[in-house]
Amino acid sequence: MKRVCLLLANGFEAVEASVFTDVIGWNLYEGDRSTELVTVGTRDTLKCTWNLVVTPEMHIRDLNVDDFDALAIAGGFEEAGFYEDCYSNAFLDVIRDFNRQGKIIASICVAALPIAKSGVLTGRNATTYHLDEGKFQNELALYGANVVPDKAIVIDKNIITSYNPSTAFDVAFTLLEMLTSRDNTDQVKRLMGFLK
Repeated sequence: MKRVCLLLANGFEAVEASVFTDVIGWNLYEGDRSTELVTVGTRDTLKCTWNLVVTPEMHIRDLNVDDFDALAIAGGFEEAGFYEDCYSNAFLDVIRDFNRQGKIIASICVAALPIAKSGVLTGRNATTYHLDEGKFQNELALYGANVVPDKAIVIDKNIITSYNPSTAFDVAFTLLEMLTSRDNTDQVKRLMGFLK
């Protein structure tokens, strides 16, 4: 069984997290049944950007990276406290540990920023939220990433980044394909109505 750690910071966007739970979950029940997802939070209870309250299955302090094959991170909003949590040492250390072991790290939108802040994107290609006059892509560059500004999804070795919430399902399917296979991912897409 391949296990995905969905690492959640306070203020995360629920839609960006839900694509990982759904795609990995659909694969567990309807695909090749080889994946499972565990939600891991920076707090015992998290409030999403739009006030949905979520209780993760595990606290970050109890996380053992060795127990997982991939890391997924949803973006969030500064106004909801996202950066307070995702820029914490504990959060950044998890990213570093997954990368050190060469495990897949999949992110959506501004979730690329803590990945870059952790240092693992230095000199590597990436993207992040591309609207807002380049503010977030400029921050990504300040952390040492080579910003690919006009590409929706950028994959550099084991790290997937994307440039806005509309890419969420594509990122989740890319993660599934990297964990399983193209044929299996296409079957899950068909069952979910993304392919005919």
